[in-house]
Amino acid sequence: MKTLHPDLLARFSSDVTTLCLGWILRRRDGHVIGITDHDRAIEIDGQVLDPGAGLEAISLSQTSDLRPGQAMAEGVLSAEALTAADLQSGLWNRARIEVFRFDWTAPQLGSVPVWSGLLSEVAHRPDGSFSAELVSLKAELERPIGRRIMRRCDAELGDPRCGVRETGGLTCDQRFETCRDVFQNTMNFRGFPHLPGPDALLAGPGAGPQDGGRR
Repeated sequence: MKTLHPDLLARFSSDVTTLCLGWILRRRDGHVIGITDHDRAIEIDGQVLDPGAGLEAISLSQTSDLRPGQAMAEGVLSAEALTAADLQSGLWNRARIEVFRFDWTAPQLGSVPVWSGLLSEVAHRPDGSFSAELVSLKAELERPIGRRIMRRCDAELGDPRCGVRETGGLTCDQRFETCRDVFQNTMNFRGFPHLPGPDALLAGPGAGPQDGGRR
């Protein structure tokens, strides 16, 4: 848990009007930028926050269970480091976002966390503004990890995992029999054709003599 400076807590408890919003955006390639809705650049906790992005977070929500919280962000793409071209090319997909408030007259006191999550879908408007969907870090718990275990192949016909180059207009239903008989490509089959099905799982003991598990 982050320890807050007592003077900062006192400022938040008073009627101070020098509070502003800060954003730290961390891309998956390690690139980091800072943005603030204040009118000048401010350094806080070793990170420079650039002005002029006009970001406004609304409907920030968190949950106490494992369901991911959600938020929406709206603003204008006026920050030089956050360009529309980079957003459209996917460089900021699933970038981590930290939202916090601080007193711009005393940034050395630190900040108060408001929300953290991941940048999801971005929609652009003709006037140059944008809206972005944010999801909390708990959304990572819903991301599939590893391969699915199933009888059929999970590769696409012609991709590097499949290895088939000339398809000749043929299609593949991703069954082992098709891979073997049509494409002669069983060495690259990416499924588990001998995986027991539901019949084997539901089958009870046989009616004949039992051998105690011996074969």
